Amino acid sequence: MNKVNIGGVPEHFNLAWYLTLKNGEYKDENINLRWQDYPEGTGAMCKALRNEEIDIAVILTEGIIKDIIDGNPSKIVQTFVQTPLNWGIHVGKNSPYKTIEDLKGTKAAISRHGSGSHLMAYINAEKNSWDLKKDLNFEVINNLEGAVEALTTGTADYFMWEKFTTKPLVDNGTFRRIGNCPTPWPCFVIAARDGFIESNKEDLKTILKIINNTTIEFKDIPSIDRTIANRYEQQLEDVQEWLGITEWSQSLIDKKTVNTIQKELFALNIIPKIVPYERLTHKL
Repeated sequence: MNKVNIGGVPEHFNLAWYLTLKNGEYKDENINLRWQDYPEGTGAMCKALRNEEIDIAVILTEGIIKDIIDGNPSKIVQTFVQTPLNWGIHVGKNSPYKTIEDLKGTKAAISRHGSGSHLMAYINAEKNSWDLKKDLNFEVINNLEGAVEALTTGTADYFMWEKFTTKPLVDNGTFRRIGNCPTPWPCFVIAARDGFIESNKEDLKTILKIINNTTIEFKDIPSIDRTIANRYEQQLEDVQEWLGITEWSQSLIDKKTVNTIQKELFALNIIPKIVPYERLTHKL
């Protein structure tokens, strides 16, 4: 049985992977798929791909594009979630800040440099016409628990994270959400190491076929809203809202979208150059 290591965030977006693993669908195809949670997010998964700790990652689109350009020997093989990610902009419950404009020049909590929370701070700053050199400061906090500590103690002033994941912390009063900043592109892609693509192409195709068969019918799974609410400790109405606005994909991200993302990252000085579509993607 071929062992394959895959990583992703422990969030509701990835429940389809859990369900297919629980059902033994990969083992039926002689694949021992081992899932690894990465609560630290995209930056940690980029490092894990580089170190060959994982073969595949379910990862933020802009984060893996940046890291491939920076030398990560991996490729995007498919879009996973087609719809944008809605990033909530959060402050601590006792924070004096009430509006996004109040945050200009303050310190953003980020999971790590090159992570989604880091890149989205730039996109939010640009959206609000801030000076990217003067008005952005960062505090590395590793994960959601680190963000809670940083915003509670005041070592950071605001934190950007997917709004439904952080909604329980807003509901219990730990955070206040003072705004949103959606990504202007599909939020999650599936990326694989170049070496793995070359040596395990058929396994990769099989894995994608299995997960795609589940995501294409994901919303039709009986009581899926209750399953998500219970597993991720979310309110049922929040899950239902999230399901209503989220669409999965079973195809490779297109050239136009990749170029749009690169132009945005280049304009923000996050990437040093724009590279050909084929440097970033691999069509199976």
